[in-house]
Amino acid sequence: MNYDEIKGKKIAVLLSGGVDSSVVVYELARMGLAPDCFYIKIGPEEKEEWDCNSEEDFEMATAVARRYGCKLEVIDCHREYWDKVTKYTMEKVKAGFTPNPDVMCNRLIKFGAFDEKRGYDYDLIATGHYAQTKWICGKKWLCTAPDPVKDQTDFLAQIYDWQLRKAIFPIGHYVKNEVREIAERENLITAHRKDSQGICFLGNIDYNEYVRRYLGEQKGDVVELETGKKIGEHKGLWFHTIGQRKGLGFGGGPWFVVKKDVANNLLFVSHGYDPETAYKKDFKVHDLHWLTEASQPQDASESFIPVTFKIRHTPEFHKGSLELMSETTSAPFPTALIHSDDKIHGVAPGQFCVIYDEAHERCFGSAEITL
Repeated sequence: MNYDEIKGKKIAVLLSGGVDSSVVVYELARMGLAPDCFYIKIGPEEKEEWDCNSEEDFEMATAVARRYGCKLEVIDCHREYWDKVTKYTMEKVKAGFTPNPDVMCNRLIKFGAFDEKRGYDYDLIATGHYAQTKWICGKKWLCTAPDPVKDQTDFLAQIYDWQLRKAIFPIGHYVKNEVREIAERENLITAHRKDSQGICFLGNIDYNEYVRRYLGEQKGDVVELETGKKIGEHKGLWFHTIGQRKGLGFGGGPWFVVKKDVANNLLFVSHGYDPETAYKKDFKVHDLHWLTEASQPQDASESFIPVTFKIRHTPEFHKGSLELMSETTSAPFPTALIHSDDKIHGVAPGQFCVIYDEAHERCFGSAEITL
């Protein structure tokens, strides 16, 4: 984080009550800055009142803000979350896709609804994401964090360019252990709080329970791909993802989910270890979303761009190339092909393919995997 970039600016901190955003406040305060803090309230849909987790989060956020003499304001984004993020998630899973609600939460809520309600008053929005930004040739780029396990650029790869221009990540240059050490050294009340493992803003709510609440169950057959033999029943295609191995509950395993037939409500699995059908080297993506600028091949006669990419939140990057389709520049939902150097397990439609430069430093943007 470049001090010259932020001095004299009006800064809002999204303070969640966790250790990461608490250290964000500390980092800004030690520079002599006085940001305003905001706690975004969501909570379970059926409860207008706060649940226990939210109450504790708010108490922690209040204590941190008070410690550094910062104002704290609650911003209610309850309706926006359920109307936008949940609608997106349920439409995707019902169609047999594998969405990522946390990715859309950043675009639609943290840097979206918040900006509409209060963020428009501020020059910069600071969050506790493990990511960095760099100015290169007068343009602001989203860049990876040094902690490969905690790096969250993949969760930020759908934000808009104007949102990126306002975003700063004051702890993005640290690894997680360093953030904990700072919190302990400064005796922050959040120093030993566990990291959130659930869906964005929903605390301990399990993803399958989140889906079940809106779509219920729809039983169907589970079929072995190679033989066509029924080996069991599923409770709903939306509870399963391509490449899934754990939690299937069928004997004689291991089994891997390799295909969904939404029209006939069939789940196809393959017996054996990592079946060939679960791997892909080439797959199509659509709705290319560029963060800073659209990438182009260095040679105008070429259509391939060397890249690295991710299809899920893991420390590893895949090497490959992005092939721009002929209609990319004119189509409303530009498409491309990803060519991976190695076979990848569990490529599923609906997942975001997050695209980086060859050194996996700059995040170019992302696109949704399609059939």
